[in-house]
Amino acid sequence: MPRPTDSKVLVGTGKGLIEFRKDIDKWKVAAVHFPGYPVSALLIDDRNHCWWACLAHRHWGQKIHRSFDEGLSWESVPCPNYPTGACIKPDKPAFLKKIWVLAKGGNDQPETLWMGTEPGGLFVSHDGGNHFELVNSLWDHPSRQREWFGAGRDQPFIHSVVVNPNDSNHVYVAISCAGVFETTDGGASWVPRNKGLKAAYLPNPNVEIGHDPHLLLACDCQPEVMWQQNHCGIYRTTDAGKTWTDVSGKDGFPYYGFALAIDPQDPLKAWVIPAVSDEMRIAHNMALSVCHTRDGGASWIPLRNGLPQEYCFDIVFRHSLIRQGQTLVFGTSTGNLFISEDDGATWQVLSHHLASVDCLAIQLKNYT
Repeated sequence: MPRPTDSKVLVGTGKGLIEFRKDIDKWKVAAVHFPGYPVSALLIDDRNHCWWACLAHRHWGQKIHRSFDEGLSWESVPCPNYPTGACIKPDKPAFLKKIWVLAKGGNDQPETLWMGTEPGGLFVSHDGGNHFELVNSLWDHPSRQREWFGAGRDQPFIHSVVVNPNDSNHVYVAISCAGVFETTDGGASWVPRNKGLKAAYLPNPNVEIGHDPHLLLACDCQPEVMWQQNHCGIYRTTDAGKTWTDVSGKDGFPYYGFALAIDPQDPLKAWVIPAVSDEMRIAHNMALSVCHTRDGGASWIPLRNGLPQEYCFDIVFRHSLIRQGQTLVFGTSTGNLFISEDDGATWQVLSHHLASVDCLAIQLKNYT
């Protein structure tokens, strides 16, 4: 497989996949792939350097494409189907509505890919993505039809898949709305991991199932440390999800938001992009900021240098913030794209006129 030739940022928007490449010291648009079509999920698989793009055609449904030559050519891959008999509710057959996330398996499983979808199905491929099959153990979990529900969508959806780098059979998924589920046997069985989370929108905020994690990430060097940006705050666990602690800002800032980035080598560091609330999805105080913690959420520092601070209505969705090395990139619902190459201390604009940014992937030259 080809090695990365230079640094790249892939930007999945509502109108196509925009490829930025770094030329000496400037980022420039290198190509536009799938112009006019919404891109719902992206993955650069560092195991084989394959680029994956999931499209959400309004007329033709979901499509999957991959490239083994950094976007010079693309091939289509069959989309998974919910099997006959799979029902959202009794007598309501399930069909693939949206692909929310593609995630690679462990390095010891080079052909494994996980896919989170709407309406709440988890799919897995063990042949490099040529074929995906529904993980029936999660789909048939007794809580799904009784306690899972949509969050701003008609049906629940799986948007985060986290594979333990030390044990490829140890996997977490995050579901809106249901919460975090864990398997330690490669998907044969699942248990909820939501103790300590609060579902303020439910009559009983301490329910076991019914939570709305917006994004779930785990620290590579200490995978028992996980973070989630949740509908009801920012949460962190240090015991592999057995208990969660609210680490939102002490004065309520940051609190609500979708996007999250963490440091794979430092379990105390994280970045979030706050919004006002579910009811008011705009930048906090109409000033765009990225909040950073170096102490596990005990304190948060707003990073604003280079970001708009007046009359800003942007919001950043769950897969629209990404970090690699000291490079952070995020895109907004209004088509603005920002980059920082010093861990958020300073920001520069890459574009002000994209369509809504829904997902990102990054590949830095010389990054290991």
